[in-house]
Amino acid sequence: MNLSVPVRPGRRKTARRPWLLVMMLASLAGLIIINSPAKERIWPKIAEEETPLPVPVTSLHPVVSAKMMELIKQTSKAGITILVTDGFRSSLEQDALYEQGRTAKGQVVTNVKGGASYHNYGLAIDFALRTPKGDVIWDLKYDGNHNGKADWMEVVAIAKTLGFTWGGDWKSFKDYPHLQMDFGYSISELKRGKLPPNDAKP
Repeated sequence: MNLSVPVRPGRRKTARRPWLLVMMLASLAGLIIINSPAKERIWPKIAEEETPLPVPVTSLHPVVSAKMMELIKQTSKAGITILVTDGFRSSLEQDALYEQGRTAKGQVVTNVKGGASYHNYGLAIDFALRTPKGDVIWDLKYDGNHNGKADWMEVVAIAKTLGFTWGGDWKSFKDYPHLQMDFGYSISELKRGKLPPNDAKP
C-alpha cells in the first residue's frame, strides 16, 4: 500500500527563510553607513576613544634617576660614600620581599605587597653607607667624615634639598633607607596607570 501524498505537478515545497532576508538587509545597511558622510554621528570611532593601556614601568623615573646621581655626587663632596641598594622593584619582587619575616626567612622589612610601593613605579630608592674599608652599613649614628654629624642624617638632609621625601619621617613603620619622589601621585592613582610625566617637578 502506498501512503505517500502526491505532489501536484508544477508546485515545489520550499522552506521559508526569513533570517536570510534579515541578514541581507543588515549587510546592506552596514554598507550604507560605512559609505555615508554621516557615519561619524552614527558609528563613533571606538578605537580612538579607548584609553590606551599604560606602559609598564621597568626602571627608575628619569627625574628620580637624575636626582639620585646628584645625591651621590653631593654626598661624595661631603666626604660620604653611599650605595644605592635598591631602585625600581617589580611587583613580584615586592611580594617576595613582603613574605620575608612572614612565610620566608629573615626579618620583616616592608608592610606593603606588590603594586603598593613607590619602588614598583620607579619613584623610590634605598641607600646604605659604605665605609673607607668597603663595608656596607646601615648605622644611623656613624660619623665617617668626622664632622660631628651622623653621615646618615647628612645624606637625608641633602636628599630633601633635591626633592626626596624620607621614609624615616613616616609616623608608622619608619623606613630609614627609603627615599622617594611621588610627584603628588598616590599609590591608588599609580595603580590605575596615572604616571608622572618624564619632566615632572619634584
